[in-house]
Amino acid sequence: MRVVTVGAGVTGLALTHFLAERGVDAVALEARQEAGGVIQSRPVDGTVAEVGPQRMRATPGIRELLAAAGIEDDLVTAGNGSLFVYADGQLRAAPTSLDAFLRTDLLSWPAKLRLLAEPLTRAGIDQETVADTFTRKFGRQAYERFIGPLYGGLYGSDPAEMPAAFALSGLMDREAEAGSMLRAFLERVGQGEKAPPATVEGGLQRLPEALAAEYNEQVHLDEPVTGIRPATNTPAQAAGTVAAATDGGTTAGNTYTVETTEDTYEADHVVVTAPGDAAGELLGGLAPGAGRLRELTYNPLALVYLRSEGEPADGLGYQVSYQEDLHTLGVSFNGVLFGRDDLCTVFLGGMHEPDILERSDDRVGEIARREFEQATDTGATVLDIERRERWFPAYDHTWWGTEEVETPPGIHLATNYTARMGIPSRVREAKQVAEDLAGG
Repeated sequence: MRVVTVGAGVTGLALTHFLAERGVDAVALEARQEAGGVIQSRPVDGTVAEVGPQRMRATPGIRELLAAAGIEDDLVTAGNGSLFVYADGQLRAAPTSLDAFLRTDLLSWPAKLRLLAEPLTRAGIDQETVADTFTRKFGRQAYERFIGPLYGGLYGSDPAEMPAAFALSGLMDREAEAGSMLRAFLERVGQGEKAPPATVEGGLQRLPEALAAEYNEQVHLDEPVTGIRPATNTPAQAAGTVAAATDGGTTAGNTYTVETTEDTYEADHVVVTAPGDAAGELLGGLAPGAGRLRELTYNPLALVYLRSEGEPADGLGYQVSYQEDLHTLGVSFNGVLFGRDDLCTVFLGGMHEPDILERSDDRVGEIARREFEQATDTGATVLDIERRERWFPAYDHTWWGTEEVETPPGIHLATNYTARMGIPSRVREAKQVAEDLAGG
């Protein structure tokens, strides 16, 4: 059996590793000249700035990949510090644990009591929006000042535009197991010492770079895939959906030819890890409904890197309450967490304000600096700015289109529109796909 993976982001690289462990012949083809996908690190004024994910959780899967890449000693972990929300003119601790729940002044006592009543409410419903689900289950104040900003801020999206069927699928599964969405939510945002916040010395991008180097014979950079076509003529077979995109084992007589700018590859299975637009283009003639993938919304983001003049707060960072009239979506305290020279990353734009990317660097930087100083009461200097037009998946109404996609046997999707985004989630999906293809 041979597997060809389209894309050498962390999903494709993790899949390459897990398949190699299982003795499966595999190759990963990447259009860009460097591995990592949205995981991008670069030097900024003597320190390291992250353009994509700001950190990850040191899960067992992450530790396994670091060891496979030979950089396990370069893992840098941080304490499981507080998350904050800027509300009513100051940073307030988010209640991500029982102790924080009792102490926080982010919520009034009536709102806390309303929140505690969540297990008595009806379970999440696919057809609801995230905003509707959270408001119904947790109360309006908890949604506007706590859960909405934290959850929506992960994606730069508006929870009122996010169907629960896609944005909350994993959380609703955990709700069924835990008997409470609140318990499931707190387990997700406060994973404690078992999987602390982490990075890699020199930047998160070192992980995909090291994996690509470790598997350099299987990972082909700067080799874009130009087409995928059946290598044999076989009778039509029942197709799978995006939600069940891995149909383990080899389908006899159903092989594919993967064409690139450099070569052609024969494959029994093709795993596409590319963004929606690229996947829709490649699968248009193979998978009914694949054109809907080209319609998926990815939120634009502006990232402003600041050097704070002091420690803004001892924690992970903060989101902004929906009751505040600020441009800022959230801030990551990279320097506090990982000793990166008082570096803080401010996120602006997203679904909240996409046109902010049209403003000048000076204007965007000034907005970020001013609002950071307002929230933290700490001075700051703008170091640099990055802009991305299509960055984090929105998980909005366009995701309903994924239900129309039918993948033929041997074609699989493994990416942030088949499961959650986030580095540990991408690694988990890659491992599951590898197990399915290798037969367990």
